Amino acid sequence: MPNYEYLTPETEKRILAERESGSFARVAFDESKVIRRDPGRDKANVIRTAFIRDCDKIIHCPFYNRYADKTQVFLFYKNDDISRRALHVQLVSRIARTIGKALNLNLDLIEAIALGHDIGHTPFGHAGETILDELYYTHAGRHFSHNIHSVRVLEEIYPYNISLQTLCGIAAHDGEIELDEYRPEPLESFEEFDRRIEACYLDKANVRKLVPSTLEGCVVRISDIIAYLGKDRQDAERARIISADSFGDGAIGSINAELINNLVVNIVENSYGKPYIKLDDAHFEALKQAKAENYTLIYKNKTVQAQIDTSIRPMMTALYDKMLADIVDRNTDSPIFTHHIDYVNKAHYKRNAPYASTEPNRIVVDYIAGMTDDYFVDLYAHCFPDAETNIKYIGYFD
Repeated sequence: MPNYEYLTPETEKRILAERESGSFARVAFDESKVIRRDPGRDKANVIRTAFIRDCDKIIHCPFYNRYADKTQVFLFYKNDDISRRALHVQLVSRIARTIGKALNLNLDLIEAIALGHDIGHTPFGHAGETILDELYYTHAGRHFSHNIHSVRVLEEIYPYNISLQTLCGIAAHDGEIELDEYRPEPLESFEEFDRRIEACYLDKANVRKLVPSTLEGCVVRISDIIAYLGKDRQDAERARIISADSFGDGAIGSINAELINNLVVNIVENSYGKPYIKLDDAHFEALKQAKAENYTLIYKNKTVQAQIDTSIRPMMTALYDKMLADIVDRNTDSPIFTHHIDYVNKAHYKRNAPYASTEPNRIVVDYIAGMTDDYFVDLYAHCFPDAETNIKYIGYFD
């Protein structure tokens, strides 16, 4: 029988009373303090406030469409009921806005961070990210992280003049790190932000040191974990990899609805009116246990891992090498020119330098990271028509 928790009567009464009287703690980010690289552009008005502008820019980014065909966890499944990255992004946004509404935070800032947080993600989920990181480091001595690349998409590939607060939340959203308490660290300038981002390219360990500068960013960070924790379990069952009763009945439950409800309730209970986002000890330990179960039973499952080294790694390596050679040789008939460089150049936003003058490895990384799963497979077949991919799709009737 599902077990759903509720706010204590005292907390619920306090929230309702303070909401009615307007006496709640002013912990939301003040939009009048928004920072942009070009403060002369994108000024807020009554209709399009600062972070609504960020939301609009992100959702209209040419790469936003590609969420719909990027793997969340399960590779090469022909199954419309298994989540893709597009749904994950929506779930993070919905959960974070639910928490943010209860805590009187800036919902537009939350939405902007959530919508953009994975826009730099590779095809094939974290497996694709790991392989692209290895290739980039081998060729250029620099690291690839999807959250850092999400900033690059919205800053350099498409220079949208997104706010520092949104970009910081995106860069620091790492959902692989669970904490019992999230405290924002103020960030006052793009100069400091750029220094931190560059440090992540040079040493991937620096990615885990990034901290959101706003409570809104902290909410998105914990919501990223909440969004995938139970949903990946649903998907694993639908993929027939594992049964729902394989998971322990932890203190926060085992099914998606329980996990979301009980973690959201506990966060609101322990964070309302505070300058931080917090889980109590029992819920934090249960969250860690549930996440560890996911790793053991899902993410390290042989079926999930099966085609990574046999198919994806050699294919991505071959495509990286070919696309890099095509740039160096100025083979303008190559898809990296016709499908990527020309496509990016159609954006009407001004750049400090032509995109084609970017260091070649960065262009290759931009291209591969921006691919959907299906495009990647089709591009490989186009470039290497006689090669064997070894990809085996699991169909609807298998």
